[in-house]
Amino acid sequence: LVGVYTNRHGERWELQLKGSGKTPYSRNGDGRAVLHSSVREFLCSEAMHYLGIPTSRAASLVVSDDDVWRDQFYNGNIKKERGAIVLRLAKSWFRIGSLEILAHSGELDLLRRLLDFIIQEHFPSIAMNDSNRYLEFFSTVVSETANLISLWMSVGFAHGVCNTDNFSLLSITIDYGPFGFMDSYDPNFVPNTSDDERRYKIGNQASVGQFNLSKLLQALKPLLDPRQKQLASQILKGYGEHYYSRFTELFKTKLGLLGENENDNYLIAFLLKVSLLC
Repeated sequence: LVGVYTNRHGERWELQLKGSGKTPYSRNGDGRAVLHSSVREFLCSEAMHYLGIPTSRAASLVVSDDDVWRDQFYNGNIKKERGAIVLRLAKSWFRIGSLEILAHSGELDLLRRLLDFIIQEHFPSIAMNDSNRYLEFFSTVVSETANLISLWMSVGFAHGVCNTDNFSLLSITIDYGPFGFMDSYDPNFVPNTSDDERRYKIGNQASVGQFNLSKLLQALKPLLDPRQKQLASQILKGYGEHYYSRFTELFKTKLGLLGENENDNYLIAFLLKVSLLC
């Protein structure tokens, strides 16, 4: 993270470099990025923005003279590739994992301070003096995450690595890695060649989203009283209904269906099945 930029519209954007090298938080990696994956992130993040899907943005791409060694297909065949750096922007780069790690390590004071900062900066509809602010925050993230994944599904986008470190607390698409778009409908589509267990196949994205939100709730629980914990659990149970409702709404729009009809869901499922057979 290199700083915060305020544009002429008064919008604040956090600027981040991907591929610029090691940081103190590097997980035994070299911190570099190769040119082809950098180009893919640049193009896809901009495409997602113009598709109307919440996402980080790409500001620039610089090619590096440094060689980067990568095993692209994880088959032991290491090749030299050209490096690159992407300057990418988001309103915030905080993820579910940003809170999860603090709760896991018992740093509850820091967890509360960070959460208050995130709410104050990025959730203006939540009052800071509201004793239920963490509950309101969780409710917003649940509904917006369901909305984001339904939007992914509406364009056939598979993120590829849907862990808690790659799920934004602002419910935007971040960390474009081994993503892919389906050419034809296949719920078993996996763009990540290292995902041998097909954990993050496109048909699992909604359920993985719910799993990640359960991890967020687990991180928040030390800050909630018994009543709030119970309400938060109920909110999480409503995730599936919210996702299904938004998913149906998006596909009905694609088909030009107006109003409500009990056969709408059957038609959507039938057409997806036809696509699978084709």
